[in-house]
This record gives sequence, structure tokens and C-alpha cells, in this order.
Amino acid sequence: MNGFPCKPESQVTSNDFFYIGLMNAASTANPEGFGVQLADVTAFPALNTQGLTVARIDLAPGGIIPLHVHPRGSEANFILKGKVYFGFTTTTDVLYAKVMKPGVLNIIPRGLVHFAANVGPGKAVIIAVLNSQLPGFANIPTNLFASTPTTPDYILAKNFRVDEKIIAIIKAKFALNASLATGTWKDI
Repeated sequence: MNGFPCKPESQVTSNDFFYIGLMNAASTANPEGFGVQLADVTAFPALNTQGLTVARIDLAPGGIIPLHVHPRGSEANFILKGKVYFGFTTTTDVLYAKVMKPGVLNIIPRGLVHFAANVGPGKAVIIAVLNSQLPGFANIPTNLFASTPTTPDYILAKNFRVDEKIIAIIKAKFALNASLATGTWKDI
């Protein structure tokens, strides 16, 4: 039904319902300074048909989770460590944002543009739970400035009300950052 087969009941064991993939920190060695350890249907098959994805997000000092959307799921974020500035923009262009400390929970409604930034002096750790087994992750800056084929500069320039030369500079930085990144983005 969803592309992921269910394991035959006769082959199910206790181990199928336990996952250790969130224990270790994810690498933050990339231009944004964030990493994700993911428990979704592809990594943790017990989530199949449960409508859940769970992620451990690690943010280096000054790291960000770039502007993005999850087109198929709402997101709850629980801060385990650090100080994180979370925000999302509504469809009427209102920004809801707050600095969160350990123990605080927030909700990001499905499909809204949102971000996070580590504003504390040390590393931050977040547990994110999404109400979809494949919520999607559309990274807006990468979608706009590093797509293949590329979005024409004049289209981006008109949208951002800047000269095309500025768009070319931004695109060049994304090409450079892509070659420098040591980690890979995983679709969450």
C-alpha cells in the first residue's frame, strides 16, 4: 500500500521493535553545522504503517537547520541539550519564533517554512517526531540556488528584488559548499 512490505508475522521478533540508531551524534561537519540521525521506515522497519518518523538532530555552536518544509508531515521538536531558536512562518506571513531550552517542546504545522539555529555556547541536541513515515524534506536554499537544472538567475533576481549578479554570487557559494560538505543530506 505504501511501498514498504510488512514482515510476515511468523518472522517478527522482539528486536524488530527496538532501534539504537539515535544513540550516537550525527556529524555536523558541513556548511550549516547540523546533522541528522534518522529513524524512519527505511532505517527502522517497525515504523512501517505507524505514521511516524523520529530524528536526532545535532547542531554545532552557531549551526542552523536551513529554511525547509515537510510537505507530508507536522513536526514536534523536543530540546534535549542547548539553546535553540526555532521559528516558522504561517501562510499569512506571520513568524512564530522562540528560543527553546532543554525540556521545551514545539510544534511545526505541516507544510510551513521553518528553521532552527543553535544560539547557545555549546552543542544542541533535538529530538524531532513527525507524523508521517516519509514526511519529506524540501531544503529551500538548496532548491532555489543549487537545483539541477538551475533556476534561471533572472527569475530568482525578480523574486528576491536584487540584481542577477547577486544571484550568481549566491549560486557560486552553493556550488562551493556542495563540494566542501563532508556529510550528506538525507531526505527526512
